[in-house]
Amino acid sequence: MNTPSQHALWNGPSGHAWVEAQALLDGMFAPLATHLAQAVPMHAPLQVLDVGCGTGAVSLAIAARLGDGGRCTGVDISAPMVACAAQRVAATVLPAAFAIADAQQAVFAPARFDRIVSRFGVMFFDQPVQAFSNLRLATRPGGTLQALAWRSADDNPFMTTAERAAAPWLDLPARVPGAPGQFAFADPQRVRGFLSESGWADIDLRPLDVACTISRDALRTYVALLGPVGAMLRSEAMAPAVRHQVLAAMDHAFAPFVEGETVRFNAACWELRAHAP
Repeated sequence: MNTPSQHALWNGPSGHAWVEAQALLDGMFAPLATHLAQAVPMHAPLQVLDVGCGTGAVSLAIAARLGDGGRCTGVDISAPMVACAAQRVAATVLPAAFAIADAQQAVFAPARFDRIVSRFGVMFFDQPVQAFSNLRLATRPGGTLQALAWRSADDNPFMTTAERAAAPWLDLPARVPGAPGQFAFADPQRVRGFLSESGWADIDLRPLDVACTISRDALRTYVALLGPVGAMLRSEAMAPAVRHQVLAAMDHAFAPFVEGETVRFNAACWELRAHAP
């Protein structure tokens, strides 16, 4: 996650958009936060690192399960999202803390953490072997890695519907296979390869499909704020008439996912699990 483009992206309009959409995204991805949190034993005094913590939902869910002496530390390169997460935890007594840091390069105390977790935060490393090596060194012997990453774009049609629908009006950048971004971990053999090369053991990579929902009323907000289409729609250079046409096209494009007042889709993920030897 150390490329200038990623820092610029997540500390600029995209980072602020994710803060604005915090409640929407927390609700949408709540089942995934629950999945990661439930893997943490109740009342255990564990030290947990949440990589790419965003606005803090996973960290807070895990912190609520920890016992005396336990702590969940969330790190992210996005200053706006870390500020949001810090504000959220300040209103609680949960054992969680947040810091602006690039997990690919950050200097962690050796063998500091019992668990490394991530919900959609590990796909943005431009040097994944370096990143996962650094995280392994920060994990105690026998400690665990559990991370969720998107499978392919073909496996996640909901996530690419806006791009397809907006194509007649917007010149969207092509997604480059394997490049840092949402679907960087689409190839499971590649993922196994860099986890092995970075020194992790007992590597287990398996598909995880989770049903997610948002309200129908929130759909346009989701489209207008997030993803490649949202980035272009937020541009001051976007003509209002074009913006209106793009958003109108979304109603038809997302119709297959709408059931009454609810939008339902499948989050097709890889679940990465490994141990520090």
